[in-house]
Amino acid sequence: MTDKRLERILAKLDETYGTEKIIYLEYNTPWQLLFATILSAQCTDARVNMVTRDLYKKYDSLEKFASAKLEEMEKDIHSIGFYHNKAKNLIACARKLLSDFGGEVPSELEDLLTLPGVGRKTANVIRGNIFDMPSIVVDTHVKRITKKLGFTQSDDPVKIEFELMEILPKDHWIVWNTDLITLGRTICIARREKCDICFLREDCPSAKV
Repeated sequence: MTDKRLERILAKLDETYGTEKIIYLEYNTPWQLLFATILSAQCTDARVNMVTRDLYKKYDSLEKFASAKLEEMEKDIHSIGFYHNKAKNLIACARKLLSDFGGEVPSELEDLLTLPGVGRKTANVIRGNIFDMPSIVVDTHVKRITKKLGFTQSDDPVKIEFELMEILPKDHWIVWNTDLITLGRTICIARREKCDICFLREDCPSAKV
């Protein structure tokens, strides 16, 4: 692994996918993105978007989320995986935002991590997309493809996050996530990689060509 190889990979990603930040979750307010990201754990963005379109009409304020009945919230999001815990976390998160943060989504990592249902991945999504703070989001696509590219040997998302912080320029921290999501959904698909058409194959040590 060399710096030149990473530079080539970043240049190819920029050329193919552009450099604009992309978020696949639909939202209008910071708290809506926060809740959508909580819901997205172990679930596709498309499914989350289907659910939140109606959910955000029914609960159009933090106050309505905070006063929601758990059983009803579970019914509202029942098509999403782990909906029991996620329903509980949405209600608790809304209450904590109102009681501790004046109804505003905080920007500091330490504050975000105090919110129910929020881990480093969710916190970094918010910091990067709402507050424009350089943040690395390590989801399943990032973990898998970063490893295939030889930039980590770890399966620990936190360790991978810090390893990527060491080698990626800050202006690529957020787009690394969105680029690898797109790559993972279209070309580097789990268990059926299309290495023969991948534009990174010449710089990927895992390429099967």
